[in-house]
Amino acid sequence: HLEVVKLLLEKGADVTVANNNGWTPLNSASQKGHLEVVRLLLEKGADVTVANNNGRTPLNSASLNGHLEVMKLLL
Repeated sequence: HLEVVKLLLEKGADVTVANNNGWTPLNSASQKGHLEVVRLLLEKGADVTVANNNGRTPLNSASLNGHLEVMKLLL
C-alpha cells in the first residue's frame, strides 16, 4: 500500500480529503494498521484530530483494531 500512496501523493493527492463517511486516508490507514502509510501521511500533514462521521479519530480506529504501533505513532 505504501508505494501506491507515495504515487498518489506525488500526483497531488490531498491527505486531508475525506470520503462521504468522513474517512480520511489517515483514518483508513490507522484502522487497517498500515504503520508506514500512517507515518507518511503524518509527514505530509494529515490531521490526527479529524473524526469520521461516527466520531472516530485515527487513534480510535487504531485502538479498536488493536494496532498498538499505529497508536504510538499517532500520540
